[in-house]
Amino acid sequence: MSMYAEERQQAIAQLVTARGRLSVTDLATEYDVTTETVRRDLSALERMGLVRRVHGGAVPAGSLTVIERGLGERDAANTAEKDRIAQAALDLLPPAGSTVLIDAGSTSQRLAGLLPRDLRLVVITHAVPIASRVAALPQVELHLLPGRVRTTTQAAVGADTVAALSALRVDVAFLGTNGVSVGHGCSTPDSEEAATKRAMVAAARQVVVLADASKVGVEAPHRFAALDEVDVLVTDGGLGADDRAALAAAGPEVVVA
Repeated sequence: MSMYAEERQQAIAQLVTARGRLSVTDLATEYDVTTETVRRDLSALERMGLVRRVHGGAVPAGSLTVIERGLGERDAANTAEKDRIAQAALDLLPPAGSTVLIDAGSTSQRLAGLLPRDLRLVVITHAVPIASRVAALPQVELHLLPGRVRTTTQAAVGADTVAALSALRVDVAFLGTNGVSVGHGCSTPDSEEAATKRAMVAAARQVVVLADASKVGVEAPHRFAALDEVDVLVTDGGLGADDRAALAAAGPEVVVA
């Protein structure tokens, strides 16, 4: 690493500490570097324990009572699209006092991080990262589903999770998916994950699937919902017109963020 990079990183750490929170774009402007460079700097600083990465920027290392963590590589893929999808999904939140079920996944995590501070909700989730994001929110009554937590998704699955979901009725469920196609519906590689998602679909009055355009046309082994069981599919502008028409014809309203 060049001395210049070290000096810039030291300056960034001092600035974040002084101001409390700074966005990636602010830092890129401040130091006249690309946002990619800033993200690399922040990752290096986080490894050194000098700052903590948060959605869109960084805060001083000791300032978070709730640790925010991504899901590794999947969280890093298509980040701009996932941000837009999460933002669009906010329009689908039910009225105050309603119950929302939030599935595991990097886009769902973004949605959890954007929940309005003035909207009182009951939030039910099986995902540890999502629970950690909303646990400190005063307007949210949080319920955490039981089960065995998988390392890859950091979410509870298994018979206990499915049993708890089978007794629930929620207003809206926001689900992630590994693949979505007209022929195979919404699918995931893991059978236990699929069983949990299937139970979420059954528990919800309205089912909203969040999927960036890279998931369209992908067919993972285990289907958890046919498209006619999905009320709204929120995706991004990378979706072609033909795919959009085909998906909409199969059942869901397609919202392009």
